[in-house]
Amino acid sequence: MIGKLKGKLSELDGNIAFIETSGGVFYKVFLPPKIILKNKIKDEIEIYTYLQVREDNLTLFGFENKKQFHLFEMLLSVDGIGPKSAFNIISFADTDNILEAAAHNNLDFFNSIPGIGKKTAQKILLELSSQLKKPFDLTSIVLSQDDILVVDALVSLGFKKFESTKIVIKLGKKLSVEDKIKEAIIMMSKK
Repeated sequence: MIGKLKGKLSELDGNIAFIETSGGVFYKVFLPPKIILKNKIKDEIEIYTYLQVREDNLTLFGFENKKQFHLFEMLLSVDGIGPKSAFNIISFADTDNILEAAAHNNLDFFNSIPGIGKKTAQKILLELSSQLKKPFDLTSIVLSQDDILVVDALVSLGFKKFESTKIVIKLGKKLSVEDKIKEAIIMMSKK
């Protein structure tokens, strides 16, 4: 396996680079935009790599540092995320931003990545949060800040959190916090 590559950036074609090693071998590598922007043709670069081996193709992906490479590997552990999708996520934002979004259960961040739908974003959050040893909190994904206030208010009035959350999800998004509390109390009192 090719784990690291050092050589001269010989050619660029979009996000595909050709890197010439000291032995005169050229490697075709997919690079994230950050590496491409930092380097010019003929610059010496050193990158971590991941080799995808398929029956009909070998594809080499390059990474700026070990942290970015490990994040890529973490993303590969998510069901439904292959090397191209993981590389797309890595290319979309800085490693720290991705890890921060995962740590804070930021579904909108992952939804904004081209090619990542809501269910895949939730899978990413679930898997990364477990690997980062951060609790995965579905309510923080589903509920807005106002909705969380409403749930907290209902819990302080003696209603169960799970039931309160289910009711608040059903309420209209355009209602004020006060109106949501009133509606939720009415709906929960009918049970």
